Amino acid sequence: MISAFFIFNQKGEVLISRLYRTDFKRSIADVFRIQVVSNPDVRSPIITLGSTSFFHVRVNNLYVVAVTKTNANAALVFEFCYRFINICKSYFGKMDEESIKNNFVVVYELVDEINDFGYPQNSEIDTLKTYITTESVVSATQAPEVSSRITAQATGATSWRRNGDDVKYKKNEAFVDVVEVVNWMGSSKGINLRADVDGHIQMRAYLSGTPECKFGLNDKLVIDRGTVGLSGPSSGLADRGGSDAVELDDCQFHQCVRLNDFDADRSISFIPPDGEFELMRYRATSNIKLPLRVIPTVTEIGTTKVSYDITLKTTFSPKLSATNIVVRIPTPLNTTDVDVGILGTGKAKYVPAENVIVWKIPRLQGGQECSLSAMAQLTSTTTRQVWARPPIDIDFQVLMFTASGLIVRFLKVFEKSNYHSIKWVRYLTKANGGYQVRDFFAVLT
Repeated sequence: MISAFFIFNQKGEVLISRLYRTDFKRSIADVFRIQVVSNPDVRSPIITLGSTSFFHVRVNNLYVVAVTKTNANAALVFEFCYRFINICKSYFGKMDEESIKNNFVVVYELVDEINDFGYPQNSEIDTLKTYITTESVVSATQAPEVSSRITAQATGATSWRRNGDDVKYKKNEAFVDVVEVVNWMGSSKGINLRADVDGHIQMRAYLSGTPECKFGLNDKLVIDRGTVGLSGPSSGLADRGGSDAVELDDCQFHQCVRLNDFDADRSISFIPPDGEFELMRYRATSNIKLPLRVIPTVTEIGTTKVSYDITLKTTFSPKLSATNIVVRIPTPLNTTDVDVGILGTGKAKYVPAENVIVWKIPRLQGGQECSLSAMAQLTSTTTRQVWARPPIDIDFQVLMFTASGLIVRFLKVFEKSNYHSIKWVRYLTKANGGYQVRDFFAVLT
């Protein structure tokens, strides 16, 4: 499996070094420094040199590197690297060169604990924090009792949760966040060239004891004396507030989810970890509901001017609103100045360093539209320069809306003390650079 693990800074200096096996020497770090860190042309996260493979993830100018000589499972190695990054963020608040240097002792403890002889071990954050801590050391009289609890948790059936008697809350609450990132590419005529959704369900569970949770998406529900089942076509998990089920692809679950129950009746049952965790990830590629529509008209006037008329429409309910909308409209490379006029809301300005017009709209209600008109002045040239016309990018956020149509129908909490629990559900759809309009009009006059 993994033979060596390193963390490099952007200069190629080794911050953390751990050799799990004897098939490598520490000089292997020099190979990565020369072949990857010093080579700006390297873009692949996997580099194979002879029989040696380097798997690296870059985060905040740091390189998290796993090295192996075996035919290792690439997905497993990258999952280990990302788990390590999330653990560091949980411990130190962020992962950068300063936090690694200031906490290198804890980092080495974590590296040794989550990997044994190159094989990934328990990487559950709550479990690790019970015995790898930056706080003061417990007294000798408490150590045996604490040690037994740690052992029971790390080796028990629910390693992700402490013993039920140790978890108590005055107010039992569960927060569910359904977050979707919509990726869309369309033409100026409204034709969808590509549309998909990457979503995840984030949960924060502040529940006493050892609760059993059952999570239901918008399939038809059958509830009979406390037994909750899901029925519906096996190809989909939810419907869009009606009869059509939403088809989810590439579902990935937290280890607490009982996969046998999901395979049998599509129900999601689990004993949740204490605190915040990611319950599942999914993708949706069909019946995507687009929250914003962009209608661009661009006219090239000779070789000295380009006029823009951009209309932005919202397609969701008037009760909702889109916030933090940023529209980036490309301009030709020989643009000297842009005169901007807005019919609606927001502010726009020309950014010469990026050759774009940036239009920012703080809030736009559902069912509304706003427009922008602009005239770009170009430097005169003897020959017409070919303009590649990059896509128009739109970033935004819409609360209480899902582009896939996914809806949380219920979250049931069962615990032997039968306490009352409060559940909160929030939806968020956003776009971060993947919502684009291509092939907009370019009329020559």
